Amino acid sequence: MTMTNQIEQLHVTTVDIEGRRFNVSIAVEFDGVEQVGHLWFADEEWEDEEFRDHGAIPGQTPEEVLSHARQLSQAELALRFQRAQADMRRFHGLRRITEDVLTSIRYLNKVATSMRAGLLDVEEAAAEIDDTERRLHEMIGQLRHCAGVAS
Repeated sequence: MTMTNQIEQLHVTTVDIEGRRFNVSIAVEFDGVEQVGHLWFADEEWEDEEFRDHGAIPGQTPEEVLSHARQLSQAELALRFQRAQADMRRFHGLRRITEDVLTSIRYLNKVATSMRAGLLDVEEAAAEIDDTERRLHEMIGQLRHCAGVAS
């Protein structure tokens, strides 16, 4: 059993909301049970302005999650955008890294737990733990550049 902590960012569509044009993508990640996607709305005119919808879109594969997302109507996407904008945080960069750190810590725990339960090969799990730890150190190194920077 191989566990991966890859987050796939897939393009869904482009939508006009409130007179602005947004690229809509979905970040898909395996949560240990199923693939779960969250929509991201990126303003075409502003590279650094993105809004994440906290509502989840589940599926068995990333392609299934993407298919569900593509079935959302323009009106449904507008509602999800409004929810994302209402939940908007001021420090996007710091929040994104924090979420990535928490996701990696959860993944690290899943790998270690699965290894101890005998579900994963010890050498394979150790390599995965080392890789996850390396990525965590890289993320922690980025925190100082994002702290206190409103975006």
